[in-house]
Amino acid sequence: MKEKLLNIFKTAYGDAEGARVFFAPGRVNLIGDHTDYNGGHVFPGALTIGTYAAVRKREDSTLRFFSENFPDEGIIRTTLAETLPEKRLGWCDYMRGVIWALAEQGMQCDTGLDIAVWGNIPAGSGLSSSASLEVLTGFFLRELFGFSVTNTEIALLGQRAENGFCGMNCGIMDQFTSAMGKKDHAILLDTATLEYTYAPLTLEGISLVVTNSNVKHSLVTSAYNERRAQSEAALKKLQTVTDIRTLGDLTMERFEKVKDVLTDDIEFRRARHAVSENERVILAAKALENGDLRLFGRLMNESHASLRDDYETSC
Repeated sequence: MKEKLLNIFKTAYGDAEGARVFFAPGRVNLIGDHTDYNGGHVFPGALTIGTYAAVRKREDSTLRFFSENFPDEGIIRTTLAETLPEKRLGWCDYMRGVIWALAEQGMQCDTGLDIAVWGNIPAGSGLSSSASLEVLTGFFLRELFGFSVTNTEIALLGQRAENGFCGMNCGIMDQFTSAMGKKDHAILLDTATLEYTYAPLTLEGISLVVTNSNVKHSLVTSAYNERRAQSEAALKKLQTVTDIRTLGDLTMERFEKVKDVLTDDIEFRRARHAVSENERVILAAKALENGDLRLFGRLMNESHASLRDDYETSC
């Protein structure tokens, strides 16, 4: 794979002298959808597919981007001074956004870069190609410029890039999984505190299948931001009758006692999904730990029904 990336880089830029190769994975979420920005738990795992980049520092402030996945776009050129959210440049905005997010934290790149990218995550598949690209950028910027950031901080910078630069008000799950994924393990992550544990993912005699629904997935153009706004509206109403910071602070038992404040049916159903899904994630992690795959599967089915009926996001 390293040779493949260096050849892509050489074809784009003439030679590959001094270029280094980096990788960040995509992710699949086993259970816990739309809970991350609601302060709940998620249970994702990193994939073996992801995004690769060959990168070389320049002697000026020019930034050049090339993607083998979009070869017809050719080399996209900009500069460090033009790394601003107002100037949109398509797929490379996810990378430019991380440069911008680092600069916000006082970590500024002192030279430009030549970047060649190739990924084997199908575009729009819901397997976090954008987060993979953001984490990948954090990885190579840390190495090339000596920035003192942890993998968790790189995940947060990726989220900041997607929120503040790309205009997608996402939670932390995708970037965290890409940055912190571990072979043969899933991650039980409390998105409210970023506390996490690794759970061995050894499914004896069972296959975990990621399948193509043939429904195109695009976070920025989907109703994702609308769903988040509806959940936040529900939270504000619930906070008038109970002391919570996020919907993830509620159990279903407590939710049943205070749900009458949610007079809007849409807000009620969005909140019910967030609360019930959070409980399902915790139960599913325990079921997997106990080797109870039948219970794990039942919880996945319940999650799907809740996403279909209460959150209206399932295909």
